[in-house]
Amino acid sequence: MTTSHQTDDLDHAALRKLVEEANSLSLPDRQTLLKALIPRIAREMTPLDYAGLIVALRLKGERFYDASLHPGQGRATRHVLGERDLEGR
Repeated sequence: MTTSHQTDDLDHAALRKLVEEANSLSLPDRQTLLKALIPRIAREMTPLDYAGLIVALRLKGERFYDASLHPGQGRATRHVLGERDLEGR
């Protein structure tokens, strides 16, 4: 999980436990869980903020695939910008 000033107040230990439990599920179950979370998340966000979340999720996947294609080379050699790049960190 990425840590930044936006995530300082989160319960990282509890979130890590939830992530580990979710990752123990099968891929179809994880996909269903993700889809099940979307309506409540969208309800609690503005449409613009929700669109930003979807962009961030897509970027996360693109960064994963980019890193997978360049193992051990670090972020300097990657082609897809990451959260740190976009936030200027």
